[in-house]
Amino acid sequence: MRRSYRQYAFAPIILSLLIVVPMGFLFKYYTGLAHKWFNDYGAAVLYEIFWCLFAFLFARSRRFIQQIPLWVFVITCILEFLQLWHPPFLTEIRATLIGKWLLGTTFAWWDFPHYLLGCVLGWLWLRQLQKIGNAQKSQS
Repeated sequence: MRRSYRQYAFAPIILSLLIVVPMGFLFKYYTGLAHKWFNDYGAAVLYEIFWCLFAFLFARSRRFIQQIPLWVFVITCILEFLQLWHPPFLTEIRATLIGKWLLGTTFAWWDFPHYLLGCVLGWLWLRQLQKIGNAQKSQS
């Protein structure tokens, strides 16, 4: 039975997520040399890559490869600025572990270059996944 392109392209994205997610947690909770950078900024780079890959699960056309990292960067920058705002509902969400992971707790200007780096790496990753998908599509 012949598989569709969407089925072929799904597996490399899932595999990528299975690499990025554990690495992100490893970076976030790493306690060795340069742990501050890994915990704060290295994890931020992987956070951006994660969101690029996650969005690519649902929007896999070539035109989205450039749009996804751009929107991930814009949205995470907005989330970073939201860390300066402390209304009760956001404070409640940030008090949970998942809220802390997804929304963050502390504003830092140094997050922005790392978000940019993560989105550039995410864009490159998506391009590679697109090439894999195209190669698999041409073989079927």
